[in-house]
Amino acid sequence: MKMTMKTTYKFMAIALLGASLTACNGWLDDIDNSSNLDETVVWDTEAHVDMQVNQFYTFINSWGFFAGGEFGGNLTEALCDVFKYNHSALGVRCAQAYQYATQYNYMGPNQNSLSGWSTVYTQVRYINQFMASMKKFSTFSDEQNLIWEAQARFFRAYAYFHLAKRYDGGIIYDFLPDGPDKAMSTAEELWDFIEADLDFAIENLPSQWDSANSGRIDAIMAQAFKSRAMLYAERWQSAYDAADAVIKSNRYDLMPAYANAWKGTNKESIIQFKFNALDGPYNDFDTYYAPVLANNRFSTGSCGVPTQEMVETFEAKDGSEIDWTPWHDGTATTTPPYDQLEPRFAATVVYPGSTWQGAVMDNSVDGVNGVFQAYGDGAYLWNKTCTGYFLRKLVDESHTDLTNTRGGQTMVVLRYAEVLLNKAEAAYRLHKSPEEYQDPMNKVRARVGLPAKMSVNERWFDDYRRERKVELSYENHLYWDMRRWKLAHVEYNNYRCHGFRIENGEYEYVEVDLDDRVFNPKTYVFPIPYSEVVNNSLVNQYEQWQ
Repeated sequence: MKMTMKTTYKFMAIALLGASLTACNGWLDDIDNSSNLDETVVWDTEAHVDMQVNQFYTFINSWGFFAGGEFGGNLTEALCDVFKYNHSALGVRCAQAYQYATQYNYMGPNQNSLSGWSTVYTQVRYINQFMASMKKFSTFSDEQNLIWEAQARFFRAYAYFHLAKRYDGGIIYDFLPDGPDKAMSTAEELWDFIEADLDFAIENLPSQWDSANSGRIDAIMAQAFKSRAMLYAERWQSAYDAADAVIKSNRYDLMPAYANAWKGTNKESIIQFKFNALDGPYNDFDTYYAPVLANNRFSTGSCGVPTQEMVETFEAKDGSEIDWTPWHDGTATTTPPYDQLEPRFAATVVYPGSTWQGAVMDNSVDGVNGVFQAYGDGAYLWNKTCTGYFLRKLVDESHTDLTNTRGGQTMVVLRYAEVLLNKAEAAYRLHKSPEEYQDPMNKVRARVGLPAKMSVNERWFDDYRRERKVELSYENHLYWDMRRWKLAHVEYNNYRCHGFRIENGEYEYVEVDLDDRVFNPKTYVFPIPYSEVVNNSLVNQYEQWQ
């Protein structure tokens, strides 16, 4: 990656910031969308500097599941057993995810929609450019400069985190280089750098901003993100301490209803990105994933749907296991036991017989509201389901005009339930007493009326994995969790996903994949992009990708 510094240069266009953040919080409402600020003008007033810092908040959206930054427009859950795109034709939100899930050689140095490499280094460059400019031009107090730098370094850690979870190390830039050649650092060195940036942010950010700056990253929010990042780094004590600091701050709590947990601007939401359907920025999540009714069909509706594997992950309301065998082998003649499943199921999945926007869903071959069509039976299955289900979670049910209006729901990228689960996992890895890892997870379970899990050791970790899979479903965790646990090659090989074909009230258990899914262990580390290897003489491709 070549980064150059010109004597005089323009900062990122304020128009970009306006397109991405104008409606996010009150402190973003005064942006002049038509102007650019050059290096000297930026440091004329605090307001101008704030405009440049504000641009870093767009990174939240760029890596979010509404924008698709993790996988080029696709949900990474489609690489797991919980989600299926309906379309068999190749393309984004179509069979591209299926190609990655079934053909391990589809990924390479020249082609990798999961790479993230160029996005990370573009973001790092903007941050380093800002901090270099600060040292050169700022005449503000050291205290004020520290607050700006702390926000910038949080987002540098945020960007590098997305590199570190993909690659075995990376090229660390804490300055603006004068040439394209710089060697890779080890994974440990990269995690050191990320942790140092997060610690700097925690030390120098306010514990909480005033109401006029609500939504800016503060020290407690940085601790919450650190609890996530340090799990990936396998720095269990750091993850535990960060999660514990968030919990002891008493700033956040679980929402009483799970259906409100991920809707944002509430006591459970820690880091979020707001959208505005009328004035922008908006998102297209509903347009692609909303269930489709007979009187509300649109060109891109329902491109991806939950699988039967996801449905069977949910426990019964009393915490017992549902035996799905009679519906697998066809001996059952009754409707599957959807009404027996715990509350998170109905808040996550639109199933046959449930309601959506006041209509009872059929999800069947001859359905009026929700139509089943087998995967591969046509290149594009817009407005259909190949599994017998639709996605409810994250979709805005009040958004009815999907043809003429865009989505405005808030995207919560880190919430309190995750912090509790992060603490539980870190405590388990540190071999703390069972209560230390049981209690945080059981608090999450108690929210939906499920009994406590008192298992220990490996049995507890299996329970924890299931709990995390359900609680954080479709929030862009499962694929990355399975990679960091090094379990993807164990559980994501030689299997196919399933659904129900419903006709005349009868449920037929069907495969919704045409090929076995595979996970090659070498993809635990992504290939370095070919362009970096060619342009940087100090970088060599990983041996397994040569």
